[in-house]
Amino acid sequence: MSRESVVAAGVALAWGMAAAVGAYALVRTVQFFLYPDPNPATLVWSAHAGFFWRCWTCAYAGAIAGFVAYVPTRRHLAASVRALGPAVAIAGMLIALQTAVFP
Repeated sequence: MSRESVVAAGVALAWGMAAAVGAYALVRTVQFFLYPDPNPATLVWSAHAGFFWRCWTCAYAGAIAGFVAYVPTRRHLAASVRALGPAVAIAGMLIALQTAVFP
């Protein structure tokens, strides 16, 4: 692999991670309204672990986003890197808002 391919793969991986964090915030917000979790104090046992499945679903979505981001990143590396900063800031803002407003 050439150096450019390795750098593009790293940037695409960062895009995938930012997408996974943003997706988790959005999925958790939607589930907060549509499928509220039971009260953990009254729950003895449950076969469904919502946090576990949300994490795996969003990790999967982030991996797909990373693969999709690889092609444009190889062609336009500088533009992809420039856009990554605001994308990470948006993902961070989304997860912070979700945590503060819809725990």
